[in-house]
Amino acid sequence: MNKPRFVISCPFDTYSGYGARSRDIIKAIIELDKYKVELLSQRWGETSWGFCNDNPEWKFLLNYAVAPNWQSTKPDIWMQITIPNEFAPVGKYNIGCTAGIESTACPAEWVEGLNRMNINWVSSKHSKNVFEGMQYEKKDKNTNQTIEVIKNTKPIHVVFEGVNLNKYKPIFPSEIKSVKLDEIKDHWCYLFVGHWMQGELGHDRKNVGLMIRTFFETFKNKKKKPALILKTSVGVDSYISRDEVLDRIKGIRQQVKSKDLPNIYLLSGNFSDEEMNELYNNKKIKSMISFTKGEGYGRPLLEFSLTGKPIIASGWSGQVDFLNKNFSILVGGQLESVHSSAANKWLIKESQWFKPDLNHINHYLQDVFNRYNFYKLNSKQQSKFSKGKFSFDKMKELLDNILDANLPKFAEQVSLKLPKLKKAKPELPKLQLPKLKKV
Repeated sequence: MNKPRFVISCPFDTYSGYGARSRDIIKAIIELDKYKVELLSQRWGETSWGFCNDNPEWKFLLNYAVAPNWQSTKPDIWMQITIPNEFAPVGKYNIGCTAGIESTACPAEWVEGLNRMNINWVSSKHSKNVFEGMQYEKKDKNTNQTIEVIKNTKPIHVVFEGVNLNKYKPIFPSEIKSVKLDEIKDHWCYLFVGHWMQGELGHDRKNVGLMIRTFFETFKNKKKKPALILKTSVGVDSYISRDEVLDRIKGIRQQVKSKDLPNIYLLSGNFSDEEMNELYNNKKIKSMISFTKGEGYGRPLLEFSLTGKPIIASGWSGQVDFLNKNFSILVGGQLESVHSSAANKWLIKESQWFKPDLNHINHYLQDVFNRYNFYKLNSKQQSKFSKGKFSFDKMKELLDNILDANLPKFAEQVSLKLPKLKKAKPELPKLQLPKLKKV
C-alpha cells in the first residue's frame, strides 16, 4: 500500500523562526516514515534564504522539493506553516500550523483562516487559549447590523517546539571553537537573543529598548557590574541593521545621566546551531534575560535552559510552558494595551500584552549577579525539566499521536513520479559582518 501523500508548504529554506519551526516539523514527519513527504518552499518576509545549502545537515530537505506541477493530483494531507490568514485547504485533509500570537487578540482574518482547515497546530498553550477565545461580529456595511459571529470552530492542538538535544547541550570550554568572545574583557555577562522590533522605547514587542535602559540604570556607578551581550538586529542582518542598533543604543545611553555605565556588546550575523550553543555555553555568559511583552513560544530561552544557567524572563505568554516557575525567574507585571507605534495589521492595537514590573527586573538583575551560585542550583533543575519534557523526540512523539488520532483512512492510490525541483538560487555576494562590536 502506498503511503499517504503529505505536502507541506512552508519557509523551510529561510533564516527565520518560522524556518526553524518548519524544518523541525518536516524532519519529524519524515522520520515517522508513514507518509510520502513533498515540500513547497516559501519565502518569509525579508529574511534571507538558502539555509539548506548553507547548512549541510539540512541539505537533504531539498530532495523533497516538488516541481511546479505538484498539484497534478490532490494530496492526501496538506499542511501550511505560516500565519493563519494565509491558510487555504488544498488537500483531502488540511492542517494549519502557526507559531501563534504574542498578545491577547488576533485579526478576524486569522480566525477565518483557522476555520478553513480541518485541524490547527500552535506552539504554546497561550496561543491555543487566545485562538479558542476569539469572537468577532461581522457587520453589514450599509446597516451596521451583525450578520455573522466569527469564532474558531476547528480543533487546536499544542505541538511545542522541541529542542535538538544533540545540538543544544552543555559543553566544556575546550569544545568552543568559533564563539570564544576573546575580545570581551568582562567575565560576567548577561545575554539577550532576539530581534529588535518596531515600537517606541518600552513598546517594542521584545522590549529591547527598555531592557537596555533598565540595565544601565540598575548598574550605573556600581563598583562591580556585569556586561550585557545583545544578539539582535532590526531585520535582515546587514551593515544597515547593525548601524541602526548601534544608533538606538547610543540614544538610550544618552538618556541615562551617568558616565559610569556597564558595557554592552553587539553580536551580528547568522549563527549556526553549533555556534549558538557555543555562545550559550561560553563561560563569560552567566545568565539569559528576556523582558518580552509576548511570545508565541520563545525558542532561544528553551535552548539556553539546557546549559543549566539562570534565566530571568517575563512571566507571561508562550515561554511559561517550558520555564518552570520553581526553577526559573519569572518576572511579574500586568497587561497593557499594544502601543500604536508597535501595532500593525497582524498585531492589532485592540489587543493587550505584558508590561513587566521594572522593580522586579531591577531586583533580579542585581540579585542574580550578587548571588549567582544560589540561582544556578535551581537552573540545573530547569535544565533537567527542559530535557525531559521539551526535546525534539518528545515533540515527534506528540506529533505522531495527534496525526494518528485525527487523520482519516486514505484509499490506496497510484503514485506519481514528479520531477524534483531544481531550485535556482541567485548568486548574491555573502556579506561578511564582524560578529562583535563593543558599543
